[in-house]
Amino acid sequence: MRLLRQPDDGVEPLVRGIDSAKSSVEIVIFRLDQPELERALAGAVSRGITVKALIAHINGSGGDALRRLEMRLLAAGVTVARTGDELARYHAKFMIVDHRELYLLAFNFTHHDINHTRSFGIVVQDRRLVQEALKLFEADMIRGPYEPGLPTFVVSPVNARQELSAFIADAKSELLIYDPKISDAPIIRLLEECARAKIAIRIIGQVSSGDALSARKPSRIRLHARTMIRDRRVAFIGSQSLRKIELDGRREVGIVFSDPAAVSELVKTFQEDWDAAEQSKGLPSPAAKVAKKVAKAVSKELPPLAPLLNDTIKEMGGDGADLALDAEEIEEAVRDAVKDAVQVAVEDVVDGKPGRT
Repeated sequence: MRLLRQPDDGVEPLVRGIDSAKSSVEIVIFRLDQPELERALAGAVSRGITVKALIAHINGSGGDALRRLEMRLLAAGVTVARTGDELARYHAKFMIVDHRELYLLAFNFTHHDINHTRSFGIVVQDRRLVQEALKLFEADMIRGPYEPGLPTFVVSPVNARQELSAFIADAKSELLIYDPKISDAPIIRLLEECARAKIAIRIIGQVSSGDALSARKPSRIRLHARTMIRDRRVAFIGSQSLRKIELDGRREVGIVFSDPAAVSELVKTFQEDWDAAEQSKGLPSPAAKVAKKVAKAVSKELPPLAPLLNDTIKEMGGDGADLALDAEEIEEAVRDAVKDAVQVAVEDVVDGKPGRT
């Protein structure tokens, strides 16, 4: 078992994994903008490797980029399928090499996630986990049913709430949690019960409510990890945050494991990030100062959002009442779209390129 820690490990372990394939590669993609990965997948096809890609039907950027990716992969000889639209989103990201090695990731196959965020992945050769991932992949490729067969393979919306609730409830002394935003009410109540039972809970990220819970924002790097460590012995890494939509309404995948070396490395990284957040508390970084000034300027130019939202709903053919809109899903979609636009602008400035239009 190997832990992948971003941004330290970069894209190379994923490329090496594809390059090592002898017979097959299955890959689930929510976002991908890494040319090295595309070249590795195309190179595998040229070596006679069977490569199958399952691409999300949509992400926060809409469908155009995903469609272009689909056409490029098809042109390279990859077998491509698109996920169904019965769930709010297919947010899982994993890769299976030769039906023997599973790369389970919390981060996307993107420059930003791999090089500029704190996130994790885990590489396992446990036959049961690999076979369970393959079973899910094959079911989603044909948009067929999936029945969970392994409690340590955590799939939303099938068994994630049950297994992650049990993971938290089984804590005896400590829970260390990375999560961009914990907002699921039953999970928050469960965490509060643990806190009242004298379980030490430390959270890097955000919690929407809960008097007994507190969290620290990461100071050195953007947070994209969805990770929990229980009693410094067992860990969870996956694509799902502890939010209702990600537990109950989307395809998310994670695994629970107890490999001592991997868990120890996670604990070490968490402590480093926790200490950095504590040391810089109240001292905004230069990047934060720039971001605050830019956000203030941008907000002055924004039109009133309520009329804009209402007009958009009407354009979609509804009046709000007959559209199954989830507030958290709308919030996340808007945030993703804005994030993508800002990311392009920031990368252009950092790289010294002229602004794109």
